[in-house]
Formats: sequence, structure tokens, C-alpha cells
Amino acid sequence: MIQVVFETHSISADNERGAASGWNHSRLSPRGRELARGLGQRRRSDGIDAVFSSDLRRAAETAEIAFAETGIPVLLDWRLRECDYGQLNAAPVAEHLSHRARFINEPYPGGESWRQAVARVGRFLDDLPSRWAGKRVLVIGHVATRWALEHYLARVPLEDLADADFSWQEGWEYTLDPDRTVATGRSA
Repeated sequence: MIQVVFETHSISADNERGAASGWNHSRLSPRGRELARGLGQRRRSDGIDAVFSSDLRRAAETAEIAFAETGIPVLLDWRLRECDYGQLNAAPVAEHLSHRARFINEPYPGGESWRQAVARVGRFLDDLPSRWAGKRVLVIGHVATRWALEHYLARVPLEDLADADFSWQEGWEYTLDPDRTVATGRSA
């Protein structure tokens, strides 16, 4: 078993402007940097063996600030990225929320579908047991990252996730059972 703790990246400049960054890099805002320090204070003594973060700047910066000088390894992984909204990267959040369900299976113009993004994160989950079995890991990511955890580990249909309102909280906890099929159809 692997204990997986998920935390969202801290508030970015795009978040404050009301833009959905997608695959665009956006730095943390001053408030986001403060929240990242708070994340580190909450999780440094939480038994975390490793931190995995999306390589998008806002997530990587969250991990760097939160776990600086702790000795806990911080590993960046592109598979934990947000959904690629293609031509709609950095479009207003309201625009994304109004038609998100349309892109569950249909890729965004020049980008990917939510199902493709969730499957990408699922391949990350499939790889975790090879090195982290019996450990507690923290994952810092985005909506697509959380949807993958909810879909594969809590068995929530993507359609339900697309319709649900997001409510921030101080982390979500999951258990990954390496003996169960996760994302790619093979036993991990």
C-alpha cells in the first residue's frame, strides 16, 4: 500500500487574474508563496517520504518553497501537469467551467481531453509502487491530478467530477493498492 496525499499548487498570478493556465507556466503570487510556506509547515512532520510535483512552474515553485531545506526529496514529473487546454490555455476560468464537460472525451482545440489528462496521471500512479511501496508520498498538482486520484483511487466517474464544484481543503488522502489495476489496465 502507498499512502498518497494530494495538495493543490498555491495561488498563482493567473489564478488571481481569473485565468485557467493549463500548460502555461505561471509563477506564484505573493499570497501563493505565503500559502506554500504554510503547506510546508503542515506537511514537513507528516511522515512524507517524497514529494512529487507537476513540472509546471506554479506547482514546482509550491514544492520548492514548502520543502526547502527539509531533506525530503522533491521530484518533478510532467505527467502530473494540468489538462492541456491547447488554444484555451490562459483563457478565463468562467469560460472553462461553462463547457468543461464537453471536453471529457473531446480534446480541447490543439490540446488534450480530460480523459487523456487523467490517463497520463494514471501512468504516474502505475509507476509509484516500483519504488515507493509502503511509503507516504505527497503529490502537488492541478485539477487533472486530483481528478485522476478521485477517478482511479476513489472510483469516481469523470462525468461526476466535471459537474462537481471544487472546494479547496488542506489536502486529500488516498490509498494506492499496488495489487489493484490502476490506470493502464495492468496490475501495478
